[in-house]
Amino acid sequence: MLFVPPPATAGCGPTVSVIIDGDTRVDGYTGEQLQNAAAIMNAGKTLNLPARGQMISVMVSLGESALTVLDHGDGAGPDSRGLFQQRDNGAWGSYADRMDPIISATNFIKALQGIAGWELLEPTVAGNKVQRNSDPYHYQKYWPEAVKIVQALSNSKFSLQGSGCAIPGQPGAGNDYPWKNSPTWLQAGANTASTSPLGMYHRECVDFALWRVNQQMGSTGAPFKFLNGTFRPDGQGLGSALTWKAGWDAKGWPTGGTPRVGAVVWYAPGAGGADPSFGHVAVVKEVNTHGTYVEEGYNGNPAPDDHSYYTRTVANTVPSAFLYLPTQEEKK
Repeated sequence: MLFVPPPATAGCGPTVSVIIDGDTRVDGYTGEQLQNAAAIMNAGKTLNLPARGQMISVMVSLGESALTVLDHGDGAGPDSRGLFQQRDNGAWGSYADRMDPIISATNFIKALQGIAGWELLEPTVAGNKVQRNSDPYHYQKYWPEAVKIVQALSNSKFSLQGSGCAIPGQPGAGNDYPWKNSPTWLQAGANTASTSPLGMYHRECVDFALWRVNQQMGSTGAPFKFLNGTFRPDGQGLGSALTWKAGWDAKGWPTGGTPRVGAVVWYAPGAGGADPSFGHVAVVKEVNTHGTYVEEGYNGNPAPDDHSYYTRTVANTVPSAFLYLPTQEEKK
């Protein structure tokens, strides 16, 4: 089960209205295709679907039918029909429903809204969870065109970055950690004065990694969305690096063995030279093409360079796991 974000109206971007007439033009698309895109967007507006969801809906229709009401299926689904190639299995209504742009779009959008945490998934993964086709990345190549179409037909302009709940942060931006000059617990003593607003000790590996998690999920200032004491749904603290993998599992967030930019790197105790009692966490800064990645973090070197920012190149096989954000599901 994925993290369930606040309702769409609480910060997942605008729900856009459609402006289209006989003079509306978008390069590469016919008037019929644009009318169908407008029908999808209007169905989304009726259901209070934010712009990101409208883009996802148009993207899926592009991938299924090229925004055309098809009266035929394919080899994998000979009974598929309409803008979304919906099957004749009772889940998508009658033949007439599946051939109707507004009704078929409404049924797709309701199914999308029923996916817990859809706002935080990669668009293609969110679409796949509704359509359930074999390749979760089938729709990825249609995303830029969907963004172009929705922006062109909208009554207001908005950026792609601002169109969804999960606003990407800056993994790889360097040492932008906000508390880089704050005293460590060794310097201040083990008291609340040495903890950051995230509830972790300043300049520890876990505090930097949790800062990156917040930043990438669009939370860059107090009150932060993800805290040591509230991250897990079972009430336990996220804790030291030792328990981060368990914390991810408890939250239902994905993990895997492939580095992806922005993912948390998790070392079990002793793995890759990590602390034998507590392990270590860092963040993927870059992914290389020869089986290595560049990680960034804090407190990854011995004194006197401890409790400071570092980067290093690591083989993909060294860490115990990569802990993904809901926007970073591992490609299979």
